[in-house]
Amino acid sequence: MVVMLIFFSTIIKAQVIIDQTGTIDYSNPKEYQVKKITFSGNHHTDTSICKLLTGLYEGERLLVPGEKTAKAIQNLWDQGIFDDIKITATKIEGDSIYFDICLSEHPRLSEAPQFSSNVRKGEVDDIREILNLNRGDFVNNNVIMKSKNAIITFFVDKGFYNAEVNIKEIVDTSDNRFLAKLYIEINKHKKVKINKINIIGNNKLSDTKIKHSMKKTKERSVIDPLRDIEKLFIQTVKKIVKPDSVSIWDNAVAFFDDRLIIRLFKTAKFNEEEYQTDKLAIIDKYNELGFRDAKIISDSVYRVGSHYINIDLKIEEGQKYYFRNVRWVGNTKYTADQLNSILKINKGDIYNLKVLESNLNFNQNGLDVSSLYMDDGYLFFSATPVEVAVRNDSIDLEIRINEGKQAYINKVTVRGNTKTNDHVIIREIRSKPGQLFNRSDIIRTTRELAQLKYFNPEKIVPDIQPNPTDGTVDIEYVVEETSSDQLELSGGWGMGRIIGTLGVSFNNFSTKRFFKKDAWHPLPSGDGQKLSIRAQSNGSYYQAYNASFTEPWLGGKKPNAFSISGYYSIQTNGLKKSDTLRQSIDISGISIGLGRRLNWPDDFFNIYYELSYRNYKLQNYASTFSFTDGTSNNLNASVTLSRNSIDAPIYPRSGSEILLSLTATLPYSAFSDKDYSTMEPAEKYKWIEYHKWKFNTSWFIKLAGNLVLNTRTKFGFLGLYNRDIGIAPFERFYLGGDGLSGFALDGRELIGLRGYSNNSVTPRTDDGYVGGTIFSKYTIELRYPISLNPMATVFVLGFVEAGNAWDKFNNFNPFDVKRSAGLGIRVYLPMFGLLGLDWGYGFDEIPGDAGANKGQFHFSINQSID
Repeated sequence: MVVMLIFFSTIIKAQVIIDQTGTIDYSNPKEYQVKKITFSGNHHTDTSICKLLTGLYEGERLLVPGEKTAKAIQNLWDQGIFDDIKITATKIEGDSIYFDICLSEHPRLSEAPQFSSNVRKGEVDDIREILNLNRGDFVNNNVIMKSKNAIITFFVDKGFYNAEVNIKEIVDTSDNRFLAKLYIEINKHKKVKINKINIIGNNKLSDTKIKHSMKKTKERSVIDPLRDIEKLFIQTVKKIVKPDSVSIWDNAVAFFDDRLIIRLFKTAKFNEEEYQTDKLAIIDKYNELGFRDAKIISDSVYRVGSHYINIDLKIEEGQKYYFRNVRWVGNTKYTADQLNSILKINKGDIYNLKVLESNLNFNQNGLDVSSLYMDDGYLFFSATPVEVAVRNDSIDLEIRINEGKQAYINKVTVRGNTKTNDHVIIREIRSKPGQLFNRSDIIRTTRELAQLKYFNPEKIVPDIQPNPTDGTVDIEYVVEETSSDQLELSGGWGMGRIIGTLGVSFNNFSTKRFFKKDAWHPLPSGDGQKLSIRAQSNGSYYQAYNASFTEPWLGGKKPNAFSISGYYSIQTNGLKKSDTLRQSIDISGISIGLGRRLNWPDDFFNIYYELSYRNYKLQNYASTFSFTDGTSNNLNASVTLSRNSIDAPIYPRSGSEILLSLTATLPYSAFSDKDYSTMEPAEKYKWIEYHKWKFNTSWFIKLAGNLVLNTRTKFGFLGLYNRDIGIAPFERFYLGGDGLSGFALDGRELIGLRGYSNNSVTPRTDDGYVGGTIFSKYTIELRYPISLNPMATVFVLGFVEAGNAWDKFNNFNPFDVKRSAGLGIRVYLPMFGLLGLDWGYGFDEIPGDAGANKGQFHFSINQSID
């Protein structure tokens, strides 16, 4: 109604004919020839455009006044850029007429709208995008009103129901009133929050459970546990004297429901759209419990004061129902018993429509009837449950199956990859042309593509295009490229000095395109190979360099991963080589590995073999090792059996990772008749011998939405062959801190334990840390994402952790652990990988190191803590 009044109050300003000649008879229109048309008042709009818009042209004959002149006015008016329009007959000579069309334009914006200072910059940016008003746009009453309504709607959606908006049009007098500025004053006032949600008519489901089913519509925080506490006391005494169906505990919970409400992650703002969704969620909750006829018969939302609202919901619960008989119709591929074993609904079960639908069509936790058929090519399958009888509180179901024909895959294509070559994606795709359609293969392919880390895992979409006419299906995998290369630039502390690290990892490298000039952007990429280069130094005292290369599909036909890496480091006391007091240790090494995917026990398993050689050369070196001059050699082979079924590499919501590895050298002393008990350390450790076992697990469980529970365990054991030699001083475990503590010269393995300083939970002697030969570590984390954007994935976590390391197996006690708890945040940036910051509190003191526990901050790079 308001819009209509504005429209009519404006359009009546337009006038069709103003007769300045005194010769026009309005009751008897006459035909004239248009001799000339002039325009005045159009300062911004070109005259030729105005003439074109009118539809009038010089030389034509028309009735005056008549329909065409009225149409000319309407055409100009429809542009929304004029405030007043007049057509004047300036002269009439015989049957010739001269027109002047006088236009009064709305002013144009001289600049983008300005906002009052009490609005945040982020809000201003969002409002500017909504209004889309720019310099040069016309300003009229309609624009101002639409802008005002849009801003109010913007703030109402955020819970500011009392927001006030005033838009001032300020004429720029320097340009004869044809330019204007808009100044937008906004007063948000306080948010309107939900004070109380009143549930009426519920007997079978408590207020608390109904309110919990509403995911977005929440009451405001209330902390008033002692209000009317005497009522709880009286009710409790009565129930002790005369028990009833409601327990003392349930009565106490109901009492505190209204008196103790704490909101940490959900606000109490009211949003109409979310409220409507939550009403459906209430009905879904009732349906899950067998109340299929439950409905909300009325609801009201009303103000309580100026900043709060109440919600009243009146519910009619209806009767509780149960499944009775389930009959299958139309099934020829599978028997009723086979289908019933998957449906998992028995006579007498609560009538739960959610379970019925899940087990028929999409069960995230196991097999469903639809998967059974679709994994065998029945793409056109459908199952329709029909209630055929309702007797008292029991319902008979008839599930009508339409199996259709088996569908074969016709074409498989990929779209969206701008950097990664097609063959890298296609080799991960399990759906092949000519095969029967298989839904599980599509789900698994989506996971495998996400594991590559080349694409946004949230945007990998399989587009299934069935062709019912010929019984085939086309599948197109739609991906969105994201950056996968990483840069490591960090600083650490080791051996009393600051150590800088610079590293780059090209995770989608291509050796095939190495000699193609146009492929260097900045390096040739797209073939899924990995090239890493890393350097570490603190100046003249320490330098370390390593490089590695991995080809995940050696030969291009099977997922056989080949890797090779080289390593060199040198540490000195800073003196020149010519100085006789110079101390140094040179370490160089190389390793070659080959891994392949297994098909048994399932194809989530991988096995990896590696052969590694490392040489230690000491010259007058007096620390860490038990000898000062000489050479040690570490030639070992390792085998790693792992299983990885997590659904996403950065923020997993389900699945697990399991790893079992063995690294061993040859038992050189068994082939020698030397007496190792009297041998000097330099000779004893010339060829290092040991066997090292490790076992890691990590499980991810989605609790609700994107809230994820992650549990992890780690065990490690370093064993010996010859007691006369003892356990080697190399390859030991150092536990505590962030796992980034400087550098390791003796093959030591750094294991993070939050809440404790670096290496502090490690066996030591009077001479310092000696490292553990066995360790255990246990972690429980609760994770929640703030952003799942692949260019900046952010999630927060809370953790409890425990672990310890022992110098001998005889001292091992898996329950004698150092405990800690804390909070953390993880940020994944494609260029830098996963960065973390944690604060942990260690509950157990470390003997001889008073400051090792208590509050500790930890920085981590690419899961160094884990």
